[in-house]
Amino acid sequence: MERRPVTDDYVLERVPQGARYSWWTVAVQRFGQISALSQFLLGAALGFGMTFWHAVLAITLGSAILEAVAICTGLIGQREGLSTSVLARWTGFGRYGSSLIGLVIALSLIGWFGVQSAVSAQGLHRFLPQLPVWGCSLLFGLVVTGVVIFGFHSMAWTAYLTVPAFLALAGWSVVTELSRHDVGTLVTGRPPGEVLSLAAGTTLVAGGFMVGMVITPDMTRFNRRPSDVIKQTLLGVTLGEYMVALVGVLLAHALKTSDIVSIITSTSGWVGTLILIAGTLKINDWNLYSGSLGVINFVSTVFGRSLNRKLVTVCVGLVGTALAAAGILDHFIEFLILLGVAFPPIAGIMVAEYFIVKRFRGELEAAADSLPATEPTWVPATLAVWLASSLTGWLVPVGIAALNSLVLSVVLYTLVGWAGLVRPVSTRPTAVETPKPAEKLLTT
Repeated sequence: MERRPVTDDYVLERVPQGARYSWWTVAVQRFGQISALSQFLLGAALGFGMTFWHAVLAITLGSAILEAVAICTGLIGQREGLSTSVLARWTGFGRYGSSLIGLVIALSLIGWFGVQSAVSAQGLHRFLPQLPVWGCSLLFGLVVTGVVIFGFHSMAWTAYLTVPAFLALAGWSVVTELSRHDVGTLVTGRPPGEVLSLAAGTTLVAGGFMVGMVITPDMTRFNRRPSDVIKQTLLGVTLGEYMVALVGVLLAHALKTSDIVSIITSTSGWVGTLILIAGTLKINDWNLYSGSLGVINFVSTVFGRSLNRKLVTVCVGLVGTALAAAGILDHFIEFLILLGVAFPPIAGIMVAEYFIVKRFRGELEAAADSLPATEPTWVPATLAVWLASSLTGWLVPVGIAALNSLVLSVVLYTLVGWAGLVRPVSTRPTAVETPKPAEKLLTT
């Protein structure tokens, strides 16, 4: 197989041990994903409808679900060195099932990339009023695209800069606001808004970052050891959820509103603007990165062409940025949330296949440092389990939706696997496409 340049980040192949990073380098990016500005919004939503201690319980239960999923999917990614959409070929979905996963991931993350760019543009416009909001969207989107073009290495350095900046600036702003209130009263007080049930609160926590847990292999394929995955997950998820979300809970109690981010950023001047930008940049680069990987796998499996990652990143970044600048993405947020119900079963099926059923795991292990020689095409039983579990999570109003669909997918796939129903329609040689000459120029 032709060796890709470093900036191509081993998109359709295994990441070799020599190209992997220390656990801390990956952990900072994981923490950056979870301690993003959206966690303040999550915490505020919980605090507006729950007491402090009920919110703590919801965060604990939701975090436990996220950590379990992230560790399992992360270990698969670390062991095999493959991204989520490529790994799916041999973890139950087959070649064309993995193309659907790549498409779902791409649509979801490109959409959220645009939404986050639009949010940042509002803050940037306050700092640069002479630039229209659509111009601020373009500026922010292009900056993120520029970071992602250079791959995992540049994203690591971005996290080193933005994570401390976000925590320091947000910490200063939050302490300033909370110093005006009695924290003891905030902890023991009643929620200011309509009461939120424990199941609903847990669903907000677990469902709010389930997409990030499914795409965990995109990140952990750069880890050197299984213990690194466990350490960074426990550190990143625990600190990210508790540190940021619980502060959001207290702020919701203090300000009597769930829209605490707008208040904090609008009353803190340029500091608020920097909080907003730093808080979205360090998650939006991963939205674009994993979305691009999904596009590449989709094109590779459906059309048999291997695209250059830098080229795809530019194209995807421009599309997401243009949608943000046009101001139309707000109309698609409900669609993006609906799309999110498809993600927990993806993780459940991958985990059940790799650790329990093991129908295709032998092929991955036998291939060692390369891709398996053959790949399944369609696996009908897997697609049926995926559909049934997704519909259950969407339609059944009882319990925790994300957990319902996740557990059901594990149980159903295990049962059909043990019954011998996990059979591909056919197998085919694994295609190893190389970039066309025009695409190679973009890797230099």
